Amino acid sequence: MSHMPELESAALPEDAVEVGRIADAWGIKGWFKVIAHSADPEALFAAKQWFLLPAEKGAKNFTGTRLLPIKQVRPHSDTIVATSPAVLDRNGAEALRGSRVFVSREHFPKTDDGEFYWVDLMGLQVHNREGENLGVVKDLLATGPQTTLVLGYEVDGKELERMIPFVDAYIDKVDLAGKTIIADWQLDY
Repeated sequence: MSHMPELESAALPEDAVEVGRIADAWGIKGWFKVIAHSADPEALFAAKQWFLLPAEKGAKNFTGTRLLPIKQVRPHSDTIVATSPAVLDRNGAEALRGSRVFVSREHFPKTDDGEFYWVDLMGLQVHNREGENLGVVKDLLATGPQTTLVLGYEVDGKELERMIPFVDAYIDKVDLAGKTIIADWQLDY
């Protein structure tokens, strides 16, 4: 039987961003494996506390939002492992399995000019230089060295997708405040 660690209840901050989920226990000392949602998991490493929500599917060992203090986070082969002073053993780590991990936006490291967090690009409207609407960013794909924007748009009520490489050659401007991206791209590409 998994024993849920004693985690303090917390309100999910308004600027909370879902950055990953806890996959499973790792080892016997209370470490757990985390699957990051994006190729840029810096926020997982930077935040000293994570906010947990129960798994969307499967067993729920807690309700509401819980605060998970983080002691250490490190990359391990193709995943990330972490430990918390609140999670004392493998049973405690197993009880967290499936939990959704959120981090307050203020704990994200600052980005350099021209760098963006994936989460910031989601939902942005993309227009071309002519002002035509190319769609809304609904996903990002990391393909080797570059990231590709996946845009959703409608034609005659049908949901379609358009892909644009997120590279300087095609992206003129990202305006986070205005929630728009200007791309050098045509409707018929």
